[in-house]
Amino acid sequence: MGCAPAPKSSPSEKRTDADPFDTIAKDYIAGYLGWRPQTGTSLGLHEYDGKVTDFSKSSIEREQARLRSFDARLGRIETDSLPSGKRYDFQILKHAVKRELFAFEKWEIYSKNPMTYAGVLDVNIYVKRDFAPLENRVRSISAILKQAPAVFAAARANLEKSLPKSEIETAIEEASGSVDFLSKDLVEALKEVKNEPLMAEFNAANKKAIAELKAYVDYLKTEKLTAANENFALGRERYMELVKYGEMISLTPEQLLEIGIGELKKKQTFFAETAKLIDSNKPPIEVFKEIQKDHPTEQSLIPDTTKNMEAIRQFVMDHHLITIPSPVRARVMETPQFLRATSFASMDTPG
Repeated sequence: MGCAPAPKSSPSEKRTDADPFDTIAKDYIAGYLGWRPQTGTSLGLHEYDGKVTDFSKSSIEREQARLRSFDARLGRIETDSLPSGKRYDFQILKHAVKRELFAFEKWEIYSKNPMTYAGVLDVNIYVKRDFAPLENRVRSISAILKQAPAVFAAARANLEKSLPKSEIETAIEEASGSVDFLSKDLVEALKEVKNEPLMAEFNAANKKAIAELKAYVDYLKTEKLTAANENFALGRERYMELVKYGEMISLTPEQLLEIGIGELKKKQTFFAETAKLIDSNKPPIEVFKEIQKDHPTEQSLIPDTTKNMEAIRQFVMDHHLITIPSPVRARVMETPQFLRATSFASMDTPG
């Protein structure tokens, strides 16, 4: 259930390791995943299996202080001394650290966003990826579910009295979806496990986690919705910071809007020209409405999408547009209930 041992370094690689930036980068990533172990598991690093972030106030404060220290360490690096390729790595890491600090200090996701805690018990990775014997994965699942009381105790301690209504409602939907997943899909996925003591431990942990999630939903409905506010917007300046640190874009919202509107007009012109090819006697909007009528039924949506993806793949190969490096296909599946609050469709790529 662990990762393969790392390859031995050559002498030149060892000299690179002594580089101040490389040292900072490795230290930062180790600490980043250490505090966010579920991210580590999702990336395929299974030394983090069965672990959950400690959301206590003291732990959050320590992680915030760690981020500040790395921000300061990066600020002391002379970028002119870095090789040209590493300067890009430096910029990416510097902005990543500032993006995390933004989440702590400006977005205040641990004190003002109940969604932060609603999806913590996401153990889907342990059933959808066959990275270890199933019994080992069940042990990791149980270890995570046992942390439910601590997670939601921290949520109650950290969250402010008045929270944005839209985020409360989304957190309720997410947590309710997690209840649905734990009580149905997860149980179904583990029904073949015959180790009775192991499953008894899992069932007890799962039952407790479901109860904690339901209590969190009730807490949000009874205590938070009644005192909710509408202050969900970041505001212009913070939005600019978020785009700068998250996307490395320094344009103003007005400039971004201008680019977006310009691109929209290009696409509208292209669509109108294409619509004429389909039916030159109808306005583009009427052609669009006709196209909308051609869609799968609810029952055939997934198989039809699978078929269409295969057709697209074959087209790409037949016309030699790009080289496809693997015969492995993406699988089209229903979005799990607990993920539907924030996504109707997405790509879930293995670590």
